[in-house]
Amino acid sequence: MGLAPEGGDTGGGLTGYIVHHLTHNTKQFSFGTVHMDSWVVALALGLLASFWLWWYARKATAGVPSKGQAFVELVVEFVDSEVKNTFHGDRRFIAPLALTIFIWVVFMNAMDLLPLDIPSAAVQAVAGEEVAHHTYFRWVPTADINTTFGMSLTVLLLIIFYSIKAKGAGGFTKELFTAPFHAEGTFAKIVLALPNLFLNVVEYLSKPVSLGMRLFGNMYAGELVFMLIAGLFVSWFTFLPGIVFQSMWAIFHILIILLQAYIFMVLTVVYLAMAHEHH
Repeated sequence: MGLAPEGGDTGGGLTGYIVHHLTHNTKQFSFGTVHMDSWVVALALGLLASFWLWWYARKATAGVPSKGQAFVELVVEFVDSEVKNTFHGDRRFIAPLALTIFIWVVFMNAMDLLPLDIPSAAVQAVAGEEVAHHTYFRWVPTADINTTFGMSLTVLLLIIFYSIKAKGAGGFTKELFTAPFHAEGTFAKIVLALPNLFLNVVEYLSKPVSLGMRLFGNMYAGELVFMLIAGLFVSWFTFLPGIVFQSMWAIFHILIILLQAYIFMVLTVVYLAMAHEHH
């Protein structure tokens, strides 16, 4: 959520404000560049979500639950029922995985509701305007394509694991070359082997791409809209409309935050169910 374009620190008006807030805090390592802001915030929110679930699990009682316990139980039962309807195998790993994905993505998406000027304001208050001018910090990890693709590539590894578990290494390899186009004769099988392999590779790669791009695109667009609306705060004439539009977009964005987390979780379970049940 954006607050004040003049806080852009680059002296470039709304454009400078947006560019500054879309720049990652990076650190160069021998293996490449790491977006430290996305990494630190995602890790902190993952630990916070784990602590939140552990805290209520530890204090859970069989009697009348507290409001917090009732809410956690509601979320757990909701996710478990979604998994039960989709995945018809052993759910001891899939259900906790789905719960982890849903809660973690909701936490990361929800950072978009906090004013994104807070990091700059905090740095400026402690170290001054010049340091804040050169300090970048984006705190919506799911608006970073590296985060969403990291998660979706992990899902791809699980899809391959469950495919091999269900079909065996030989069956999985054989299916790569013999499906979706089937043939009876040896010559026809050889001719269709490469097209089958190509289509299977495209199918496997399309899953993490669709997962990662959908979540990233929605969250990045939401973050950008908050910044554009913040441009209305530059004058007193547009200040009141800015508050109205910012509030309306924030309320609508809550639906996007929950819906995108739900879609990522459900698609993950669907892909794993397809890999587990396909023979």
